Amino acid sequence: MIISAENFLLIASILLFVSIIAGKTGYRFGVPALLLFLVVGMIFGSEGVGLQFSSFKQAQFVGMAALSVILFSGGMETKASDIKPVAVEGIILSTVGVLLTAVITGLFIYAMVGLFPKYLSLSFGGCMLLASVMSSTDSASVFSILRSKNLHLAQNMRPLLELESGSNDPMAYMLTIVFIQVVLSSSASIDVMLWTLVIQFVLGIVFGYLLGRLAVFVMNIINLNYSALYAILLLSFVFFIFSFTDLLGGNGYLAVYIAGLVVANNKMIYKKSVITFFDGLTWLFQIIMFLILGLLVNPSELFFVWAPAVAIGIFMIIAARPISVFICLWPFKKMTRNAKWFVSWVGLRGAVPIIFATYPFVQGVPHAREIFNIVFFITIISLVVQGTTVPYSAKLLGLLSEPEFTKDFSVEMPEDIAVTAEFKVDEKFKETHNTVGDMGVGEGVMIMMIKRGGKFFIPNGNTGLEVGDKLLIIGSKEEDLQDYCGKAGMEKYEIYNS
Repeated sequence: MIISAENFLLIASILLFVSIIAGKTGYRFGVPALLLFLVVGMIFGSEGVGLQFSSFKQAQFVGMAALSVILFSGGMETKASDIKPVAVEGIILSTVGVLLTAVITGLFIYAMVGLFPKYLSLSFGGCMLLASVMSSTDSASVFSILRSKNLHLAQNMRPLLELESGSNDPMAYMLTIVFIQVVLSSSASIDVMLWTLVIQFVLGIVFGYLLGRLAVFVMNIINLNYSALYAILLLSFVFFIFSFTDLLGGNGYLAVYIAGLVVANNKMIYKKSVITFFDGLTWLFQIIMFLILGLLVNPSELFFVWAPAVAIGIFMIIAARPISVFICLWPFKKMTRNAKWFVSWVGLRGAVPIIFATYPFVQGVPHAREIFNIVFFITIISLVVQGTTVPYSAKLLGLLSEPEFTKDFSVEMPEDIAVTAEFKVDEKFKETHNTVGDMGVGEGVMIMMIKRGGKFFIPNGNTGLEVGDKLLIIGSKEEDLQDYCGKAGMEKYEIYNS
C-alpha cells in the first residue's frame, strides 16, 4: 500500500497526539514518557495497527539527527560551574566505566551461551558486540527523567549523571564498531582501536569547543531581520558540528554536547528564546525517535529472546553497572556509598543502545536481528525497573535535597543588562523592611517585580512587603547587584545571568 503525502501527515499527527497524551497520562503514574513513546510505536506497528516500517538505515539516520539535538540541548542547559566539581568522575565513568560494563557483561553473555546454547547462538565476538551496544547510559532517558521529575539531588549527582550520559557515547560507539569488525573479519588491531578511540575523543572535544565558540560568535554578530531565525541558525550549526566532526574522524555526539556546554556558558543574543525552542525541539525529536524504534520492532520476536534478555538486563542492573561504578569511583572518598549506589541505579538504557543495535544489522553481522531484539527488550526492562524508580531510589538513599531557590521569573532582556537576582522575604527581613522604599536604592539596580500568592505585580516605593514575597531585582552588572543586596540586608539571594 502506497501512502500519500496527505495520509502520511495524518498518520504522523495522530502518532504525535497519541504519544503526547500517553506521556501525560504516564507521568501521573510515574511511568517514563519515553517508554510510552516506544509502546505507542509498537502498538501502531506491523503487528498492531499495521503501519509498515522496517528500514534500519532510516531509523539510524533519524536517531543520529535526534541525538545530536538532544545532546546539544542537554549541554546547553548545563552550567560549567555545576560540572566542574564532578568533571573527573564523569570522564572516568564515561570511558573506563563503559569499557568495564562492556567487558563484564560480555563475559556474562558468553558464559550464558556455554550454559544455555538453546537461547543464545553468538560467538565470543558477538557476545562482546552485544555488550558493547548496551554499555553506555542513554542521554535521552537520563536528561528526560531527571528534568521532567525536577529532581534536586545532593552531592552534585545530577550534573555528574548528565555529564556521564552526555559524554559516554563515543566509547560505546567505538566498541560497537570494533566488535563489528571482529565478528566480520575475526581480527582487529588493538593499536588501531586505541588510536581511533583517542582521535574520536580528542577531535570531538576540540571541534565541539571551537565550533561552539564560532556558533556563539556568529549568533552575536549577525544581524537577522527576524528573531525567530536565530534558533534556526543555531540548529544548522548543531547538524554541521556533528557531521563535520564525524567527517574528520572525531565523535560527533561528543562534539555537539561540548558545543552545547560552550553555548550555555557564554553570552549569546536571544539565549532564552533559543533555549525554549530547543527544549520543544528536543521533545519532538525524542517522540519521533522512540516512535520509529517502536515501529521497527516486531513484538512477537521479543518472545523468543525474553529469557536471555531478562537475565542480561537483571545482571547489568545488579552486577555489571554497580561493579563498574564502584571501581571507577573508588578513588573519590568524598562521594558516599549511597551516592555510588544511586549512580549505579541510574544506568538507564534507552534510544542510544537501540540505535547502536542497528549498526550490526546495516553491516550484515550474523544474528543482528537477535542482537537488536535483545537490546530492545533490555531497554524496556531498564525503563520499567530503573526509570520508574529514580525518584524513589533517590529518596531511599537520602539524596533528595530541597532547593534553596527556585526560579520564579522568566524575563528576557539583552545580555548586557540581563543580570537578575531573586530574593524571598523572610520574617527577619520583614522586621526592618516594611515597604519596597525601605530597601533603599542602588546604582543601576531596580526592583522590577514581586510574586505574591501566585500572582505577579510591579511595585513602587510605597508597596508593602509581606513574608513569603519573591522579589525580582535587575541590575546592569553583577557587581552592582551584589553590592545592593548586601547593603539592603539580604542574607540569601540567587543571581541569574540570562
